[in-house]
Amino acid sequence: MSSLPSRPAGSAPLALPPGVDLETFNKFIQDVTDVVGAENVEVIVSMNQIDDKSYEDPTHTHDPHHIVDQDYFMASAVVAPRNVADVQAIVGLANPLSMPLWPISIGRNSGYGGAGPRVRGSLVLNMGKNMNKILEVNVEGAYCLVEPGVTFQDMHNYLVENNLRDKLWIDVPDLGGGSILGNTLERGVGYTPYGDHFMMHSGMEVVLPNGELIRTGMGALPDPRKPATMGLKPEDQPWNSSAQLFPYGFGPYVDGLFTQSNLGIVTKMGMWLFPNPGGYQSYLITLPKDDDLKQAVDIIRPLRLAMVLQNVPTIRHILMDAAVMGTKTDYTDTKGVLGDEELDAIAKKLNLGRWNFYGALYGPEPVRNALWAAIKGSFSAIPGAKFYFKDDVPENSVLRIRDLTMQGIPTFEELRWVSWLPNGAHLFFSPIAPVQGEDAVAQYEVTRRRCEEAQLDFIGTFTIGMREMHHIVCIVFNKRDEDQKRRAHWLIRTLIDDCARRGWGEYRTHLAVMDQIMGTYNWNNGSFLRFNEVIKNAVDPNGIMAPGKSGVWPKNYKKEEWTL
Repeated sequence: MSSLPSRPAGSAPLALPPGVDLETFNKFIQDVTDVVGAENVEVIVSMNQIDDKSYEDPTHTHDPHHIVDQDYFMASAVVAPRNVADVQAIVGLANPLSMPLWPISIGRNSGYGGAGPRVRGSLVLNMGKNMNKILEVNVEGAYCLVEPGVTFQDMHNYLVENNLRDKLWIDVPDLGGGSILGNTLERGVGYTPYGDHFMMHSGMEVVLPNGELIRTGMGALPDPRKPATMGLKPEDQPWNSSAQLFPYGFGPYVDGLFTQSNLGIVTKMGMWLFPNPGGYQSYLITLPKDDDLKQAVDIIRPLRLAMVLQNVPTIRHILMDAAVMGTKTDYTDTKGVLGDEELDAIAKKLNLGRWNFYGALYGPEPVRNALWAAIKGSFSAIPGAKFYFKDDVPENSVLRIRDLTMQGIPTFEELRWVSWLPNGAHLFFSPIAPVQGEDAVAQYEVTRRRCEEAQLDFIGTFTIGMREMHHIVCIVFNKRDEDQKRRAHWLIRTLIDDCARRGWGEYRTHLAVMDQIMGTYNWNNGSFLRFNEVIKNAVDPNGIMAPGKSGVWPKNYKKEEWTL
């Protein structure tokens, strides 16, 4: 966060919160400053403070990959609580004013809105600046307990520095700089056998909109070793020894209510670590033809269900890999969308297929050999399929990057595909589908065709879960080109409706289309949204907590006026 003073005397924020006048805002900010200290408060008073920055140095004021005006999803101020008590105090100050709060962990929700708030003028709570401690790593139980600011890279470094890497790995997503807690709350994925991050969490500590603190699952049972009567604050009391081992506890299971939601601020979370499997081998299978996709996905499904494919594998379009290895001008002088001949030429130049399947083998060598025989035998049914291990490919290749990712070693190289175009920015479109060849082909045809209509290259990957596919379409555009921004925005809006008509819903999305996507989850006259609204208004009657997050609006906002 900037070291600038809170603001010049007499100046006003560029974006006031809705329904809050300047005098009230000033008093609120002074009260917050008294709680957290001036060094942890920055009011946004000048466009000089609105800088897109970079993944390595994320902005906390707005969406750095803006498809609308740069300052549309913009904070009035950024505040960094130092501890749980600070969070509770801020929540207490916000309630009488219905002051909208937008909690973030690190601010690297890249492609989905970054740190930008849905409601312009919200107070962004930068939970990761000061609350960044690894509270526990338990080797016997293979878990950790972390605060919002702990990144995948931080956890990996901890394991290495404490000589624990031979015992435990942390599952990592494509980029290692994100918050473990934040990524899990967004239901993000990684690529080891522990790739479903929400499935691998156990126990949350949450500040509710009324300021009360709860622990979920077994964490709701006091630990007998140090009872509350000893005078410890609740947030400092030890967790029940089973809290990070069994996530469900007793009674209603509420953890899911705090994912992609606006019902509380998660301050601590347990996460399972992947025991070192005792052996590892990454591999690449290249598929030469565009229409090999159908056969490949139908081969993948039974192998994944039987857990012959142990991890979360990916099947990537050629431009996904090409964009990691270079920019568009490195391959072609074509200004428009690339056609099949040009894609084939790029694949030949990189010694890759039109589709490229990345996976890994885990366990002792005899186990890996048996699994590889089954995998290679199945994929050999595709004419022209080629098989590679890490040592078979050049140093500068995507398999070398994926080799690290799939063994829980964070990397940052994958984001290079954003530079496919000058001034590159990106927007993720992420529909879910069955692991069926027909669905994969249909999704690919719809999304590629719409990309071409928007005059943008299709860049995408299928990430294979246990029984479904996340189809991640990477919409790359030049954020300094207003026409490209409009086309990117049109593209995602159009794809949402296209896919909803076919029964494919998105699992995660950008701020600008949250309302539209929630509107597609409309079975039984929108009973799902109405249920969420009932919970929201009961838990957060003043509507302070991330209003509009995931298309859920509190009653004190006129939804028809705020819906985009």
